[in-house]
Amino acid sequence: MSTFDKARCRADAHPLALDAAIAVGVLLCMVAGSFVVPHGAHGVKWGVRSPDPLSLVLMTLAAAALVFRRNAPRSVLAFTGAASVVESLTGNPRAPVAMAAVIALFTVAATTDRRTTWRCGLLTMTVLTTAAMAAGPLPWYAQENLAIFAWTGIGATAGDAVRSRRAVVQAIRERAERAERTREEEARRRVAEERLRIARDLHDVVAHHIALVNVQAGVAAHVMDRRPDQAKEALAHVREASRSALNELRATVGLLRQSGDPEAPTEPAPGLHVLEELADTFRNAGLQVEVARADQGTTLPAAVDLAAYRIVQEALTNVRKHAGPDAKAEVSVVRVGPNVEVTVLDDGSGEDTAPEAGGGHGLLGMRERVTALRGTLTTGPRYGGGFRVHAILPVKAATTDTTGRTDSRTAALGDFV
Repeated sequence: MSTFDKARCRADAHPLALDAAIAVGVLLCMVAGSFVVPHGAHGVKWGVRSPDPLSLVLMTLAAAALVFRRNAPRSVLAFTGAASVVESLTGNPRAPVAMAAVIALFTVAATTDRRTTWRCGLLTMTVLTTAAMAAGPLPWYAQENLAIFAWTGIGATAGDAVRSRRAVVQAIRERAERAERTREEEARRRVAEERLRIARDLHDVVAHHIALVNVQAGVAAHVMDRRPDQAKEALAHVREASRSALNELRATVGLLRQSGDPEAPTEPAPGLHVLEELADTFRNAGLQVEVARADQGTTLPAAVDLAAYRIVQEALTNVRKHAGPDAKAEVSVVRVGPNVEVTVLDDGSGEDTAPEAGGGHGLLGMRERVTALRGTLTTGPRYGGGFRVHAILPVKAATTDTTGRTDSRTAALGDFV
């Protein structure tokens, strides 16, 4: 911190002491000016005079009033202005008591609004100048009278400039604080979004594979005594499903690692290119799944591709859980203009054909994924039985600012660990 900044801090901490020092300085200047006459005798430019005792009293009182200029600026201006008028009417030779009024006017302009500054400034300028010109011992056009007019105007203008600068600095400080709060809120929002995204991924992965493990384990327990070979096959599917779940969980957590962490998995995120493999896992669990694609080999952005895969995965999981043991599912992926439409239908006849009845978060997660990509999702029962999931996803996903993504992922990971 510079010497000037230190001095300013000390002055702000003790304003009364600063005003007292200013009052003493103004008093010394007024007293010194009261002993000087602009035009001396015998052609001398400057001369010395003896001020009137009343003028010395007025100067002392006006300077003493400046000590309280911060607490009562208008009252101090009125007092110093009255002292200046009295000095103009009675002082002979006159002393520069108006200097205290100029300082008081500066304080009023610096601490109030512009309208008040105009009113007080014009009133002070008019009263002091008129009193000096009309009732003073000097001619109305004397330079001392014109100096009163000029100095009062300068005091009001300088005070208004100081007030405007303070307002600008305060506005800049408030904008900076508001921007800081906005950055913090944006960081919290990104953390919340990342936490929600991780929750969706974990739900999709765990719900899908655990559902398959549950089904295959039930099959194995049912046929263990009568058909050992089929039980072994079911247990093999259980092992494969659990291994896939662990791999996907490892890949999801791997995305959250920092630069100094061990290397994350490099295999690509699942997408529609492994749609048949996804369908096979459900077929192995006993669900009849038909897949139809008419997307003409469209290459989707990673976010859209993953969202489409997760929608199909969650919809088929719901079919397996809610639609009954004899249900059939149809999956279609169609490119329609700038969008790709993903539809999953089933003809389930189970008692709980609506996934919402279970109170789970599968449909909610699907809807959040689609909404994040600015797509639309329609779900509901089909006429005649079954359920329908229809998602429209834009081929070109809306890009978002990813600044600070590492921090948000790290913070989100902290809530899951």
